[in-house]
Amino acid sequence: MKRTIRKAFTLVEILIVVVILGILAAIVVPQFTNATQDAQAGNIKSQLDTLNNQIELFRARTNNYPDFSSATVWDTMITGGYIKNPPRNPFNGLSDVSVGSSTATGWVWANNQLFASNFNNDPNDSTADADGVYGQVTPGNTKLP
Repeated sequence: MKRTIRKAFTLVEILIVVVILGILAAIVVPQFTNATQDAQAGNIKSQLDTLNNQIELFRARTNNYPDFSSATVWDTMITGGYIKNPPRNPFNGLSDVSVGSSTATGWVWANNQLFASNFNNDPNDSTADADGVYGQVTPGNTKLP
């Protein structure tokens, strides 16, 4: 009578591997979600810097800021050669602008500066508040200085 030796993993070995993979996934996945938010925050900061520079250039040439209460403000900036396309807020995909209020818009014009909705871009505020932390994309509205 021949004895055949079966080579296979036992149920216990497989369960241990699954548990170890679960632990590794629980550690690694949150790091990727933070990377996404960091990328969005960097994108918004870069866009804000560029847009505010172009708005200041517009003001230097015309002695006035663009009329952000007008629905055609981006068209004015495009035809003047200051920007190529209406900018979209990377967080919510909107390109509309509200003056002094950040309710459901892509951008907010207040205190002669452009802000992004759902992004705390106040350099004087480095503490956690209703908007989150400085430089972070948040689900709340923009904190206006």
